[in-house]
Amino acid sequence: MPLVPSSLSAGFFQAFPTVLPAYSSAGPTSDRNPSFNADDPVVSRLIALYLPSPAPAHVVSHIHDFSHRVLDHDVLQHTVNADTQPPTLHPLRTFGQANTSTALRTSPGWRALKIIQTENGVIGHGYPQPPQGSLTATTTASHNLRIHQFLTLYIWAGASAVTTCPMAMTDGAAVLLRHQLTSNRNLSDDARSVFTFAYERLVSNDPAQAWSSGQWMTERSGGSSVVGTETVARLLSDTEIAADAANGRAHDAHGNALGPWAISGFKWFSSATDSDCAVLLARTEKGIGAFFAPMRRAAGNSSAPNASVMNGVQISRLKEKLGTKAVPTAELVLSDMRGWLVGEEGQGVKMITAILNITRLHTACGSVGDWRAGLAVSRAFTRVRSVQGNKPLSKNVQHIKWLADETLLFRAATNLGFFGVALLGHTELKGPRTKADDLGLLPSKKEDAEALLRLLTPLMKYACSLRAVEGLRACMESLGGVGYCENNEDDGILNVAKLFRDANVNPIWEGTGSVMAEDVLRALQVKKKGSAELERLFGKWLLGVLAKIRESGKGLFDKQIRTVEERYLNLKRLIQGKSEDELLWQGRAILEHFDAIVSGVLLMADASVDGDEVAVEIAKRWARRISPGREGVVNFAKEIEMDRRIFLGEGESAVSAKL
Repeated sequence: MPLVPSSLSAGFFQAFPTVLPAYSSAGPTSDRNPSFNADDPVVSRLIALYLPSPAPAHVVSHIHDFSHRVLDHDVLQHTVNADTQPPTLHPLRTFGQANTSTALRTSPGWRALKIIQTENGVIGHGYPQPPQGSLTATTTASHNLRIHQFLTLYIWAGASAVTTCPMAMTDGAAVLLRHQLTSNRNLSDDARSVFTFAYERLVSNDPAQAWSSGQWMTERSGGSSVVGTETVARLLSDTEIAADAANGRAHDAHGNALGPWAISGFKWFSSATDSDCAVLLARTEKGIGAFFAPMRRAAGNSSAPNASVMNGVQISRLKEKLGTKAVPTAELVLSDMRGWLVGEEGQGVKMITAILNITRLHTACGSVGDWRAGLAVSRAFTRVRSVQGNKPLSKNVQHIKWLADETLLFRAATNLGFFGVALLGHTELKGPRTKADDLGLLPSKKEDAEALLRLLTPLMKYACSLRAVEGLRACMESLGGVGYCENNEDDGILNVAKLFRDANVNPIWEGTGSVMAEDVLRALQVKKKGSAELERLFGKWLLGVLAKIRESGKGLFDKQIRTVEERYLNLKRLIQGKSEDELLWQGRAILEHFDAIVSGVLLMADASVDGDEVAVEIAKRWARRISPGREGVVNFAKEIEMDRRIFLGEGESAVSAKL
């Protein structure tokens, strides 16, 4: 037989991998295809741990349908469009006048993705619906609303083109306004009306009504620090307010009264420049304050009816970034932007903390959501790829072991992030008892749950975002050269490189690892209280959960529990008696101790729900990983088989919880 050369159209072509949806439910819903299998067992396990049994049917149905929806051709085409057609700036009109109405232009894909995420509740599912009247009428829920919301985010992240970024800030703004509306008795009638109008739109699932919000803190002097804030807010005089009213400029684009403060300055980073409103920091004579402002205001009497212009906001330039290409990140000039004071003057940093805790949880779960999408591609590729002649890659024990180890890290990080989500929902609305309650994961006292969430949120943001970058790099490598390419063909479903680019912002955004370490130390008040606050906020919870796991496991995790207890003792020794400089020097080491301990507890709790063999093995492998003296492999053949089950899911038993 003569040798036949390959050509453009002849020779070997790799079979295209089939990327599976994250979750499939066995029950009937509006869109069922029994040929689909679920790629990610973590979704089912989180439902079993944090939602009541049986889980609410509408939640299960939505998570199933949305898991399939994010893989649809039209959605993925929007993702490619948004990433390859970044926003553009058009500051001038035809004859040179400033363009005060349509200077920013985003891609059709970006706008379509924002609609899809809104109608699927990436924000709204975390709040009672409909939002009208829910602020005072709702104290209980049929389930932890935040778990449903963040599972939606987790499934959506990989296809979102980072439209999730403004959604994180939208969620934070909603929490801030909700707090003002329910606890600030000094709100004026106008402010209450404006805040209520905005809140109901920030949490709406209706794209025709929903708003998004910006969060503008960063200035040229500061990065994550706001001490050097140079933006200034001044209280307008009655004469100035009357002049705006006389000119038809006293209201925003929706007819709501504009605030009595005029805000001017320069914001160095703003990642939601196409938003409907913003929460921002500005300096007053009494210190740094937090302000809420609409993005657009009425154009005035000389303009067409209902015309609107930017509310004192000018885009100086758009940022050019490594990733998040679709996000309209900009530098902004503010000139007498009309806004409302949130809380009291001088208390802006305290007010903004409510937003930071929310956005950091979004960062954590969005990061592992990107990682989930990368691992789904890696699994799909492994199943169809052959190497070394014609040997299936799925039979390569070294490859499978490597990615089983990566999956272990992924499951630890995902459980860590969703524990924060569960705590958040637990502190907001009362719900029915769950397996997490039975295991003592969620403190019964609201103040204890809030303190634990405050302590661990920086850890979750740090660990999940950093691990996801490392994990997505491994996912790229697992595809070989294809993984390094920007694969926008075939709906871009194999574009792990894009996920990696986008994920790199998360260890930086909302505070670097060093900032997170300082925040944990601040919560512990080590300088004043030594290790006493650690024992009060964390130790009591930890030992209580370990006791529950020991009791339910009947000896299954005795060795692993001792490993976690040993790490906790090491953490106490690391903190006790140290100077402030010594603690800062060890800041990231302290975070790593917390990560090892909390993830170890959560993986054992996950396995305790049903005794699933793979979940048990993952918990034990994590304990070996964090133990100073790691054990060797006892049964090589069993390890290889378990590697396959951990990474590829083959033979993995189903979660026994009723879904």
